[in-house]
Amino acid sequence: MEFRRFLCALVLMLAVLPNLAAGEACPVTIPPNPPFVPPAPYQPIPSPRGFWYGTSALWTYLHGDGLWHGIREAGGYSNKLFLWTPGFDGRIEPRPDIIVVLRRLDAEAPLVSSRGGTNAFFDGSWAMLTGVTIPTAGCWEVTSAHGGQPLSFVVFVQP
Repeated sequence: MEFRRFLCALVLMLAVLPNLAAGEACPVTIPPNPPFVPPAPYQPIPSPRGFWYGTSALWTYLHGDGLWHGIREAGGYSNKLFLWTPGFDGRIEPRPDIIVVLRRLDAEAPLVSSRGGTNAFFDGSWAMLTGVTIPTAGCWEVTSAHGGQPLSFVVFVQP
């Protein structure tokens, strides 16, 4: 029930926010200063090409260039979205309830949403995982949520 309320509120909020004015650059999410460091036992530095982004309740890995590194397919640009939250264990929650809402910022486009996930284990810790397909090139806000914790970031999709 909480997720339903959250999703409804999120969709309404995203629907009323204005799109970027024509000609504005895409405000891609940049590394926070100071950098976000996840709580122990998670890796403090993800890789030299990207950064951790989020809060101690929910975070993800983003590329430093602000681009969505996706695979072009008939339905759009697809890739995996990894999310971390303290104490997540894929053996206990093999199918985490992840909600993702996509909103285009630089042009009119319908909201895109999906729900569901799986898990992954690497570098000695569990992560949540879901597939995301951004339908067209452009500037997109990606909002995900798990356990009532939202996380939003902006990426640019190159054609």
